[in-house]
Amino acid sequence: MSSIGIEDIRAAASRLKGRIHRTPVITTRSFDERCEQQVFFKCENLQRAGAFKIRGALNKLLSLSDEERRRGVVGFSSGNHAQGVALAARLTGVSAVILMPTDAPALKVSATRGYGAEVIFYDRQTEDREERARDLVARTGRVLVPPYDDPAIMAGQGTAALELLEDVPELDALVTPMGGGGLMAGCSTAARALRPCCSQP
Repeated sequence: MSSIGIEDIRAAASRLKGRIHRTPVITTRSFDERCEQQVFFKCENLQRAGAFKIRGALNKLLSLSDEERRRGVVGFSSGNHAQGVALAARLTGVSAVILMPTDAPALKVSATRGYGAEVIFYDRQTEDREERARDLVARTGRVLVPPYDDPAIMAGQGTAALELLEDVPELDALVTPMGGGGLMAGCSTAARALRPCCSQP
């Protein structure tokens, strides 16, 4: 897989500008008192589609060629990435098919469909979602939009840290949730370039 740099994150930020929210950064005195530090929260829960996932999904779709967009995209997710890809597809006029597990939260399935994506269910106990997605790509010619292991996805997610470091340039540490690692990869890349002390152990 190709690596990403701060220039990729800045390019993603330029693509996303005006298409997603620049989410607020807040503080809370009670939290600061408990941990004896000043803590800044980047409120990605207020992002479009309810999570940071739209950043990577939309950057990926905006990075595709016109021909690739005409072919449509495939994503797989139990919720947040599904909604992010579905909304990104709607914003770019692209057809989207999302593989979701049969036990995905009903609200997330409804939201994914509400953004215009087709949902195909799979059984997470007996089926491999990545294998199903690759098969669908092979049969339909659609472009895969993975949830994390893609340079355009990671660069898009890194725009959250880029914004945070613009708003709070003197950060001493950056903490992110960790699932597949796309958010951490993008955010740590931004921090290493803009505030190296954040990436030191």
